[in-house]
Amino acid sequence: MIEFTNLFLYFVIYSFLGWVLETAFVSIKERKLINRGFLTACFCPIYGFAAILIIKFSSLITMNMKNYYLSTFVSILLSIILVSALEYLTGFVLELIFNCKWWDYSDNFANLHGYICLKYSLLWGLLGFILIQVIHPLILQEVINIPVQIKLYYSLILISYFIMDTIKSIIDALDLKKVIFNYSNFTINKYYQKILKYQRIFRAYPRLMILNAGIINRDIRSILNDRIDKIKMELKNRLQ
Repeated sequence: MIEFTNLFLYFVIYSFLGWVLETAFVSIKERKLINRGFLTACFCPIYGFAAILIIKFSSLITMNMKNYYLSTFVSILLSIILVSALEYLTGFVLELIFNCKWWDYSDNFANLHGYICLKYSLLWGLLGFILIQVIHPLILQEVINIPVQIKLYYSLILISYFIMDTIKSIIDALDLKKVIFNYSNFTINKYYQKILKYQRIFRAYPRLMILNAGIINRDIRSILNDRIDKIKMELKNRLQ
C-alpha cells in the first residue's frame, strides 16, 4: 500500500512538473501564455506515466547491472524507447478519435508517422537521465519523509480529483468531437458558444484548428481570432 502511495505521489509531482515544462516551452515558443495539457488543471499525465516507467525500469537495471556507465547508458536508451512508445500511442489514439493529429512532427527529421521524431526522442533520453541522476533522488527523500497517514490522506484526495478531472476532460473531448464533426446539427450561435467554450484546447493544440477550415461560419481559427479582436476592441474602447 505504501509503495503504491509513493508511486502515485511521484506520478502527481511529475505530472505537475511536466505541465510546467510543457507550458513554459510552448509559451516561450509562441511568445504568449499557453496552458498546455489535456486535463483542466495544471497536470500533464503523460509526463507522470513516463517518469514512473523510467524510475521503475532504471531501478531494475541498476539492480542487475553493476557497471555504472553501462547501466546509465541502458537507462537512457530505455527512457528513449519507453517514452517515445508512450508518446506514439497517445498521439495515435487521439488521432483515431479526432481524425486529426494533436501534434505533428512530420517536418522533423527521422519522424515516425508524425507522432514522434528523433530530436524529441533524444530529448526524452536527456530528461530521463536528469530525472534519475538529479531530480528523483531529491523527490524520493522528500516523499519518504512525509508521515504515512498524511501521504494516504492526500493521495485519496488527489486520486478523487484525478478521476473527476479525467472524466470531465474525456466528456469535454467527446463533446468537442461531436460539435466539430456534426456541426450542421448546431445553430451558428450554439456552434460559436461551443468553440469558445473549448478555446483552451485549441490554443494548447493549434493543429485542431484546421478542422472545419474553410467552411463558412464554421472555421474554428476565424471564430477564435474574431473573439480576440472583439476583446481587443472592448479594451481599447474602455481605455479611451
